[in-house]
Amino acid sequence: MKNTAIIPALLLFIGSALSAQGVELQPDRSITYKSVDGVELKMDIFEPADLKPADQRPAIVFFFGGGWSGGSTKQFYQQARALADQGMVAFSADYRVKSRNKTTPFECVKDGKSAIRWVRQHAAELGIDPERIVASGGSAGGHVAACTGVIQGHEEAGEDTSVSSVPNAMILFNPVLDTTEKGYGAKNFKSEQQTDISPCHHVRKGIVPTILFHGIADKTVPFENAERFTKLMQEAGNECVLVPFAGKDHGFFNGSFFRKSNGDADYEATMQRSIEFLKSRGILK
Repeated sequence: MKNTAIIPALLLFIGSALSAQGVELQPDRSITYKSVDGVELKMDIFEPADLKPADQRPAIVFFFGGGWSGGSTKQFYQQARALADQGMVAFSADYRVKSRNKTTPFECVKDGKSAIRWVRQHAAELGIDPERIVASGGSAGGHVAACTGVIQGHEEAGEDTSVSSVPNAMILFNPVLDTTEKGYGAKNFKSEQQTDISPCHHVRKGIVPTILFHGIADKTVPFENAERFTKLMQEAGNECVLVPFAGKDHGFFNGSFFRKSNGDADYEATMQRSIEFLKSRGILK
């Protein structure tokens, strides 16, 4: 890897990270992408400064973590703003969670699929290329993102399933990939349901290119799960890259805007690798 390729990207994210310290990042606008059971679900949108409706920009949809029970769209504001500055249209999506909506992980997955489908359905008016949509998220949000690319079915009733809810690539941060006792969250499922939306149990040929970031010292979501998922993906002939972070625990990737105690070094490192991945896949030009 040549330093000439790394330095501009690194400087970009250092600048973005520093600008986030002490600044309240705000989305350019928010939209309602889904109304279900009396709940309006919104996505916060970060747009490139020079975006035009006729553009064909790549897009990325982020899903926050929180054990399918809570969480905030603000978790990925720093990443969303940085990628919007790189020319992407970035979304930070709300979805139903247990603490607010008395839901299960199954509803989380349905909402994730709805979000990807909504972006693709509205690509023309948003200035987005419908064939360059990325799903991303951390922890339980990483599970939601992974399920949009891996799990078949579990679509919201009444939606136009002729419009695909499958992203064109995935960027996952310490994601939940095994929902059995060998992974995270088994208690949220009946025993006979534990593999229904467990990505490790549904890998097959044809899944979209994926990059994973995971702390080796993660005590919440086992690093072994990421290793196993990566191996299963590669054995099935899919592109999947695991980027391990030695000594790092859960949530290490959060930048200073969302978690001040983290600093920005790991945020910068994960974003640098993310943008390299997106360029290698032709998603970012």
